[in-house]
Amino acid sequence: MTRVLITGFAPFDGARTNPSWQAASLVAAEPPAGLSVTAAELPCVFGESITALREAVRAAHPDLVLCLGQAGGRPGVSVERVAINVDDARIRDNAGNQPVDEPVVPGGPAAHFSSLPVKACVAAVRAAGVPAAVSNSAGTFVCNHVAYGLGHLIATELPHVRGGFVHVPWAPEQVTDGTAPALEPATVAHGLRALLLTAATTPAGQDLKVTGGTTH
Repeated sequence: MTRVLITGFAPFDGARTNPSWQAASLVAAEPPAGLSVTAAELPCVFGESITALREAVRAAHPDLVLCLGQAGGRPGVSVERVAINVDDARIRDNAGNQPVDEPVVPGGPAAHFSSLPVKACVAAVRAAGVPAAVSNSAGTFVCNHVAYGLGHLIATELPHVRGGFVHVPWAPEQVTDGTAPALEPATVAHGLRALLLTAATTPAGQDLKVTGGTTH
């Protein structure tokens, strides 16, 4: 049985909920067949979030790690291709930190690519009836911070572990004007179960040879 760690974030920027943690909890409560899934909530705080991720990995001994974050305004599940070694916060985190042009890991490489089969994961989510796309930017807030931290942890200490980051849309309860895209966390969780099964069964280094690029 493949051991999976799935993480989501605590609410931030004055919100009362975070759909990333809602979806992570739902997946852990009803995992796909053949997968043992543990969920952990990460603080939306630079530095502390990576520490919490490391502790969760140590406790769960996962084969596969999927970190989730909220990306309000995106219409579907975004499977991140790459995380960059930059913290550049437009807003303050939950501890009041607002780093500008600082490295996630001093002296670390410029970027870490996801070790998940990104395009196969997107195809699996779509096949489950949930909108999804490859994303080529995880931003420069705490989501990218954790995505890079996970990539660095895998590259330097846990080469046997595969992992990556996925952004999820706002939940409907967060969209008060009714104009921004949103998905129910249960719908997101349904797509994530398909994603995890695909990630767990696709051999390392293999992926679909389909386009996932953008022009800008």
